[in-house]
Amino acid sequence: MIISTKKDLNLKHIALTILALFIILSQPVLAEDTIRVLMLDSPYDPLPSEHAENIDYLTGKVFVNGQFYTGSIEVLKDKNGLYVINNLPFEEYIEGVVASEIGQAWEVEALKAQAVISRTYATYYKNHNSGNNFHITSSVLHQVYKGKNTDPLITYSVKATAGEILTYNGMPIKAFFHAACEGKTEPPEEVWVESYPYLKSVDCNTGSNPYDNWQRIFSIKKISDAMGVGNLKEIIISSYTSAGRVKTLKMVIEGDKSADSEIEVKATDLRKALGYKDLPSARFSLTKKDGNIIFTGKGYGHGVGLSQWGALEMAKQGNNYREILAHYYPGTTLKNSEELHDKDFASINIKQGTKEQRGKGTKY
Repeated sequence: MIISTKKDLNLKHIALTILALFIILSQPVLAEDTIRVLMLDSPYDPLPSEHAENIDYLTGKVFVNGQFYTGSIEVLKDKNGLYVINNLPFEEYIEGVVASEIGQAWEVEALKAQAVISRTYATYYKNHNSGNNFHITSSVLHQVYKGKNTDPLITYSVKATAGEILTYNGMPIKAFFHAACEGKTEPPEEVWVESYPYLKSVDCNTGSNPYDNWQRIFSIKKISDAMGVGNLKEIIISSYTSAGRVKTLKMVIEGDKSADSEIEVKATDLRKALGYKDLPSARFSLTKKDGNIIFTGKGYGHGVGLSQWGALEMAKQGNNYREILAHYYPGTTLKNSEELHDKDFASINIKQGTKEQRGKGTKY
């Protein structure tokens, strides 16, 4: 084991920054692809309808939801209100996503892994939504994008993996990821309905992280109101997923004049109702005390696909980004997106349809 001092780490960061700047400046200037990003503050915000009209178009810098965005800006309007779509160079968008999703001063190999999966996810949805007025959103409905990146190490990591995406049977995968997990990652069919051959339950590899242990307290009334179930009397865990997270819960509803009733709810629905950030994951136990339900848990997110803190731990242990990706997405192949043809992407729409589905964000 090599123990680095703070001075050693600072020197390492400076050296990597200098290397990143050298590589960035030496890159040839090429014509860039673009992507249309719908600016959303929350995954619960309504999406523009098919009848949304374009009311303005401009280029430059715009301030939306507390963030500055640059590029071409399109403003749409429908019965729900105004929408802002940012049309910008694809790889610049990937830099912005990595900067928004990952903390600064992370290991470069973990940054590279994030760059590849964010590019893969964006490639999938750009082609999936090719006929819509936007390709992807800026919220956790897809992946977080908060504007231009300013970290040279992130720029280096994106450029070092330029064009690389993960594929399965020659097609870009749905590269789900989450912040942190404990034990094993979750098979997607345990969280949603669909299963994917490249998303298996594997070791999380997550070391020390901010979500090692957490506790959240909700009043029974708040849970009742959030779930819309009336007078909640009791809540009990009724089943677990194959990876050990809570799958379903039984809620006992107090009857007014009749006997108590019971309903079963999914843990994913409970997290959505209470707020994904407020109930960080479905790996929890619960106790009842003084009119409150106390949730004690580990991890953050749905647990499917790559664990960001797990990728960081693997990078610290000397694994490169290819090894990290192979661990979390077994059976996939790294390809340059230019190797795939339009006819290949067309089958995404044929197989999957063209309507966006809510509740399938990358992280939560």
